[in-house]
Amino acid sequence: VSSSCDVGIIDGLSGWTASVDDVPADTIARRFRYDVALVSALKDLEEDIMEGLRERGLDDSICTSGFTVVVKESCDGMGDVSEKHGSGPAVPEKAVRFSFTIMSISIRVEGEDDGITIFQEQKPNSELSCRPLCLMFVDESDHETLTAILGPVIAERKAMMESRLIISVGGLLRSFRFFFRSTGYDEKMVREMEGLEASGSTYICTLCDSTRAEASQNMVLHSITRCHDENLERYEIWRTNPFSESADELRDRVKGVSAKPFMETQPTLDALHCDIGNATEFYKIFQDEIGEVYQRTNPSREERRRWRSTLDKQLRKKLKLKPVMRMNGNYARRLMTREAVEAVCELVPSEERREALQKLMELYLQMKPVWRSTCPSRDCPDQLCQYSYNSQQFADILSTTFKYRYDGKITNYLHKTLAHVPEIVERDGSIGAWA
Repeated sequence: VSSSCDVGIIDGLSGWTASVDDVPADTIARRFRYDVALVSALKDLEEDIMEGLRERGLDDSICTSGFTVVVKESCDGMGDVSEKHGSGPAVPEKAVRFSFTIMSISIRVEGEDDGITIFQEQKPNSELSCRPLCLMFVDESDHETLTAILGPVIAERKAMMESRLIISVGGLLRSFRFFFRSTGYDEKMVREMEGLEASGSTYICTLCDSTRAEASQNMVLHSITRCHDENLERYEIWRTNPFSESADELRDRVKGVSAKPFMETQPTLDALHCDIGNATEFYKIFQDEIGEVYQRTNPSREERRRWRSTLDKQLRKKLKLKPVMRMNGNYARRLMTREAVEAVCELVPSEERREALQKLMELYLQMKPVWRSTCPSRDCPDQLCQYSYNSQQFADILSTTFKYRYDGKITNYLHKTLAHVPEIVERDGSIGAWA
């Protein structure tokens, strides 16, 4: 990219203005051109790159090509951004941000098989390493507008995957190639981008083809099978119905892919929502245990409400935890602790159930660092080794002691936590850093 084509911020609709209605088109999106943004990011890292070459004992005058840059892409809705009072243009109250982080830069040297890593982002989740590429006033559920705005971004990214970027780093022209890994998406966005049904679907998982019933029977043994190309093939089958099947048979054949996959994402698991989803599940188990649901059938709504308020009072008294309308990350982290389980156990009459709850939490606390830490093989090697064993134990307790909750149903994140974590860590080296 020559220094003379300094593009700056461009209109995120780039030519689509006619197709987006309801909203003044000139306010709806702003973005950087993707290649220019990447150049800017690499120029920011110029000193780190030179430092990395020196540390590895590489002569920077011969290292002019063979650089590989791995980029993490993220995209998420930003909730309520409405103007509280004022009279600007009428825009949707929701916004979406698409951003990227440079995760690592490596170089292939003549005669060496493997690349040598010369830069690794130490804090891949810090706002300092996250670079916004496109900001749009769109509701993330508005598929049409979202795809219209991200279309050009995807086109630019595709063009860059097949080409090399030559820029001056440390006074010499060097050639870089890019690998893009879209792992910074939550499940809702992945389902939308990959053409899957929404998260309440019987097809519970964005990584494998399991149905909810299968996942509750077999909690641990699944492997990652879904991918973008397969989703595209399945969409074609859904669209053309080549075997003239009924709607149900067809849906079973395509495993819930019923819209056109728009953007390739890397199937992974999003660590924050994993915490939140599992904490919500534990919160419900706590209520059920206070009311001894395992002994009875169909408690009334009044009874359930009573157990919930008992639980909230206890958590407020013992842990100073105020009840929240919707589970959030901070509440989830405070709830998933030994102290919380001890407080709950004071309300559980049976000794045996108390032990089961404590064992469940103990296993969970052993498992959690593996999907939370930036580098599990360095930060918690023991927990990583024991993960499969722990998740099997965890599943055994759920399917025996807590069978009343997992009869033919299980939540999406609990399934992923038990079934897919070791495989993702083996593939990517980390979940917390990527997702």
